[in-house]
Amino acid sequence: MNNVFYEGQVMWSMVDANAHLRHSAYADFAAQARLNLLERFGLKPSVFLKQGIGPILFREETFFLKEVRPNDIVRVTCELTKSRADGSRWSIRHEIYRSDNTKAAIINVDGAWIDTVQRKLTSLPDDLNTLFMQTPHSDDYAEDIPKAKA
Repeated sequence: MNNVFYEGQVMWSMVDANAHLRHSAYADFAAQARLNLLERFGLKPSVFLKQGIGPILFREETFFLKEVRPNDIVRVTCELTKSRADGSRWSIRHEIYRSDNTKAAIINVDGAWIDTVQRKLTSLPDDLNTLFMQTPHSDDYAEDIPKAKA
C-alpha cells in the first residue's frame, strides 16, 4: 500500500456505544495523517510557526464504508487530488484501511493556508510550496485554476 502516513491502533476511547469507531475519530486519524504527510516533506509544525502560516479546512467529507472495531490497526493514506499552482488552495483524499486491508472510509478535505498573525488567507512562500507540491498526487489529480475576477 502506497502513501501511508499514519498507522495505529483503535483505542477504547475512540469507540462509540455500538462498539465501533466513532465518526469523529475518523477525522482525527485523517488530521494526524495530514500532519505526518506535511512533516515527511519538510513542512514541520516549527516551520509553519516560524513563518506564521498554518493549514485550515473549508470542507471535510467522510464516506463510511466498513466498520472499524476496537483494537484494530488502521492505516491512513493521503494524496493531493487538487491544488492551485501556487498551493494556496488544495484538496486531499484520505483512505482509511483496516488491518485486513479492507477500505473502511474515504475522507476528502478542501483547505488553504492562513496567515496566523493577520488572520487572512495566504499562500506559501515559494520554497515551502515547492516542498508541498512534492507530496503524493492522486491518479485523478487536477490543477485548480482560479476563476477570473470580473
